[in-house]
Amino acid sequence: MSLRQMEYFVAVVQEASFTRAAEALHVTQPALSHQIRALEKSVGGALLERLPRGVRLTPMGRAFLPHAELAVRSAAQARRAARATAGAEGGELHVAALHSLAVGALPDVFARWRAAHPRVLLRLHEYATAEALEEAVQRGTADLALGPEPVGRPGTVVPVGDEELVLVVPFDDRLAGRTTVTLPELADRAWIRCAMEPVVHGERFLDWACGKAGFQPRTAVWTEHTSTAVRMAAAGVGVCTAPSHIVRGAVGEDCVVLTPDPPWRRPLAVYARVPPTGAAAAFVDLLRTTWPSLTAIAPGEDHGPPAAPAD
Repeated sequence: MSLRQMEYFVAVVQEASFTRAAEALHVTQPALSHQIRALEKSVGGALLERLPRGVRLTPMGRAFLPHAELAVRSAAQARRAARATAGAEGGELHVAALHSLAVGALPDVFARWRAAHPRVLLRLHEYATAEALEEAVQRGTADLALGPEPVGRPGTVVPVGDEELVLVVPFDDRLAGRTTVTLPELADRAWIRCAMEPVVHGERFLDWACGKAGFQPRTAVWTEHTSTAVRMAAAGVGVCTAPSHIVRGAVGEDCVVLTPDPPWRRPLAVYARVPPTGAAAAFVDLLRTTWPSLTAIAPGEDHGPPAAPAD
């Protein structure tokens, strides 16, 4: 089998059609069908079931697909790495990150990068959970990933700093004159929860943290995105917890930010399957030098348990 055959196979699966895949690949449909038949012959069975309208993976095809996707993406990464050996002067850089980091921290980093390396095209891949982010890196989706330190530390892992988690309340809240608050003081409050909330020791973070403080959080609203939860909290719907950088980026001065006592922090890292070179290495250096200015909060500025590992 060849890389081209796997690229063709992945394209057919993504398009769910030989016709659309051929158009996307700029090849004729007979040529595409020939390559798929040759691939199936080499693996010893049918990978695709031809239907009157579209295609469907066979059991053998479902088993083969993730390996084919990894091979195709790894080849693309290899090409980008080879082109980057001359330095970060051109080509593409694929960066994966948690959605909260993409919204709250990366705009400033990307702006600085573009000013220094205008010829490098950035492609951002966003994920809701740390698990999904790690899985995407292992599949070869991106050159680099930014998120909580990965479980098992696969490949190259470079710590970049801590992420501070804070509590958000509206300006007219009874706690608005404070800068810090203990979690038991919020036992009677309603909470805005988010589907992107990390999992700690098999529990969602807030359930775990509040449980250690002796109560179960009363949920008022579930949201899909952290930025939505912050806006809901700023409007007075309930209290929410969020990374400090997304609070400033999402709602500006429309809320009061409280620091939990003791503070909640989790270490962040940039990681990759292979050691970064060229543009990727330069981006890692930028993250390491930029991160302290992104996370710093001035004492007393209005804007939970010790660092919780993210599963």
